[in-house]
Order: sequence, then C-alpha cells, then structure tokens
Amino acid sequence: QVQLVESGGGLVQAGGSLGLSCAASGSIASINVMGWYRQAPGKQRELVATITSPGSTNYAESVKGRFTISRDNAKNTVYLQMNSLKPEDTAVYYCNAGIWSTSYFYRDYWGQGTQVTVSS
Repeated sequence: QVQLVESGGGLVQAGGSLGLSCAASGSIASINVMGWYRQAPGKQRELVATITSPGSTNYAESVKGRFTISRDNAKNTVYLQMNSLKPEDTAVYYCNAGIWSTSYFYRDYWGQGTQVTVSS
C-alpha cells in the first residue's frame, strides 16, 4: 500500500508566499517523477511543476520564476514553494508521483489535494 500525504496550503494575500509538501509512504522501492498539479473551479487539472529523481525540473509557464519545486529522496518527499502568489493561483493542489512498489508494480499515485486560496 502506497499513499501520498500533502500538507501546507491555506489562505494568503496576493503577493504572499506559501509552501506545500507531500510525503510518500508505504511499500516503496523507488520513485520516478514527482510533481504538483492544480485544479481551479470549473477548469481542468493542469501541471504546475515536476521534478525527476536526479533533480531535473519542469514548470508551467504561468508559475516560472515564482514557484520552486524540490524533493528529498531520502524522505520520499516533494515540496513546492510558491512566492508572489496571484489570485489566479487559487486552486486545489495535488501531489503526484510515479512509484515502483516493492512488489515491482508501477503506477501513478495522487495525494488528496490541498486548497490554496489567494485573495486580492
């Protein structure tokens, strides 16, 4: 059994900062790409940022220069530092990870989602 547990998020004023974290636990052999996605009301879920095991990153254009993704492979944890937040960043943020279980089974896992609300 593998699960992703997110923490962080909340309410912040425009221009402020928030940090998210997501820890993977369970029967994990290794983790491939980890990332963050978000879904605003009435919109499709979209990629925010991803990071590979060696540390290569990819960002959505809308968050480049403002958000930073990082990971701690020893802790099976991925982080998202969000600075200069805008009202349009308001969404539910989901953690995602491609995980090999100890039974040699690979699949994508999702966290439960955490709300980020940016007030203007």
